[in-house]
Amino acid sequence: MNGIWLAHDALVEWLTHGLLAASWWQIVIFALLATHITIAAVTIYLHRSQAHRALELHPVVSHFFRFWLWLTTGMVTKEWVAIHRKHHAKCETVDDPHSPVTRGIKTVLLTGAELYRAESRVPETMAKYGHNTPDDWIERNLYTRYSWQGVGLMLVIDLFLFGAAGAAVWALQMAWIPITAAGIINGLGHWWGYRNFEAPDASTNISPWGIVIGGEELHNNHHTYPTSAKLSVKPHEFDIGWMYIRLMEMAGLATVRKTPPKLALGEVKAVADGKTLEAIITNRYEVMARYAAEMKRAVGHELERLKSQGAEHSAGWRNLRLAKAWLHRDDDKIPQGVKPVLAQALGASPTLAKLVAMREELRSLWTRTNVSAEQLVADLQMWCRKAEESGIAALQEFSLKLRAATA
Repeated sequence: MNGIWLAHDALVEWLTHGLLAASWWQIVIFALLATHITIAAVTIYLHRSQAHRALELHPVVSHFFRFWLWLTTGMVTKEWVAIHRKHHAKCETVDDPHSPVTRGIKTVLLTGAELYRAESRVPETMAKYGHNTPDDWIERNLYTRYSWQGVGLMLVIDLFLFGAAGAAVWALQMAWIPITAAGIINGLGHWWGYRNFEAPDASTNISPWGIVIGGEELHNNHHTYPTSAKLSVKPHEFDIGWMYIRLMEMAGLATVRKTPPKLALGEVKAVADGKTLEAIITNRYEVMARYAAEMKRAVGHELERLKSQGAEHSAGWRNLRLAKAWLHRDDDKIPQGVKPVLAQALGASPTLAKLVAMREELRSLWTRTNVSAEQLVADLQMWCRKAEESGIAALQEFSLKLRAATA
């Protein structure tokens, strides 16, 4: 009889605390580690390797990520890749599967997972954007065919290891990607944050330290250089996903195909030539980011001038404060309500007006597609002459940097 009671108590203990009889903090550590591995699998395998072909992974690493995602998300590689590629191809249009610009931030944050599932059922999306994804026996007969059985197995494992607390661990694992990827990255990453580059969309960097969601916090950087395996660009930014890739590369488990281009400056050429044009177009986002810094500096000088005149609370002061946030943006990204204020600021400052006009002329070097390379070189040379003859120090110095650009 005592044996029966002992067996009963042991069974109750196992059902309550699981095989490991782990403490609450040990369970929390496991949950955080498991969700972090899931994030790493999404950003390294699904996003950078499969969707954008920015790196090649060793078959062992690639299959581990496939297996782990089957257990912890139930996502099918082809579906995720196709939907993400369509997002880039149709970014912020009505055909974008999950744009807060067209669907609203609330919809993407709260129903991002439903948007993903709806798009995964569109045959045209799968056929057009899902090419070159795994199609081997195990993918067809297990990972795709029984996609939700994986998360069911994960529930069993969590309950076996942690008892009743395993249900909470499993619930966190199941919610992690819908919250972080479908909500935060697809939602906040196109709605709130800072921008390093004037990418042709509303993408933003949520944080300069890409740790919690594997580097995906640097979303503006990614949309600027989508085929780069590295998402950090500025010296103060950190991409933990890139750190893992570099460690795998050193161990022979990954091969990086592409990283962001870096504008190099050599000797200043007497005249800009075809190589100069090539370097500028290749690094156009960085060129425009540097130009934006010069524009902000010029606005800062104007603000200091007004302050020295005691006009720091005038309408001109307020207009310039607003201008500092918007003058470096492409015209179609500036809200209509802001444009009249910017026009007033430019009307009061010939220097700023010249900087804005020259910015648009510089940008035309890569936005015009019906112009020959020879004509573009001539236009670049003309731009440099106008900048150096403008009498504006910022333009003169910037022209010298452009003439020093190398591919």
